[in-house]
Amino acid sequence: MELIPVSGGAFEVTVNGEKIYSKLDTGVFPDTDDIITKISQK
Repeated sequence: MELIPVSGGAFEVTVNGEKIYSKLDTGVFPDTDDIITKISQK
């Protein structure tokens, strides 16, 4: 896992180069359990 600071309110989660969540796309901050589930499915 790597945290890469950016500006503009972006919060994106990628696994092996594949984006699994983007706050910029959804407009909301993700639920922690949803992110953990998506990561464990990869």
